[in-house]
Amino acid sequence: RGKIPPFYGIIGREMQILVKPLLIFIGTLSLAVGFIGIFLPIIPTTPLLLLASVCYAHSSKRFLTWLHNNRLFGKYIRDYREGKGIPLKTKIFAISLLWISIIVSAWFFVPLWWAKLILILIAAGVTYHIVQIKPSRPTSP
Repeated sequence: RGKIPPFYGIIGREMQILVKPLLIFIGTLSLAVGFIGIFLPIIPTTPLLLLASVCYAHSSKRFLTWLHNNRLFGKYIRDYREGKGIPLKTKIFAISLLWISIIVSAWFFVPLWWAKLILILIAAGVTYHIVQIKPSRPTSP
């Protein structure tokens, strides 16, 4: 794959001093929320990790290398870039956990009917998205 060119050529040196730490901050924040998304299926892990990757690509080669080679996060990015799907067991687990958390939240913690409806619609949308992703094939030993 080609190298992502930094966009620093279009901004002045003074702005570069501000932009680089800002991109590192946004990338790190995105990475942290993406990490939470591994455990909470209503938070999209892969798009947040991809955002972190783009931010790091424009700000820190060291952070980018760490992210892409990370034992936990690197696989999400590699699988996405290579067009691989999600293992069927992971899809089933994610959808199950999603609906359990939405139902518990709507039943016990959300008193407004329209807020419950929004939660259910979001869960339906996320479920549709997960179902549309092709299941990956198990690798042979």
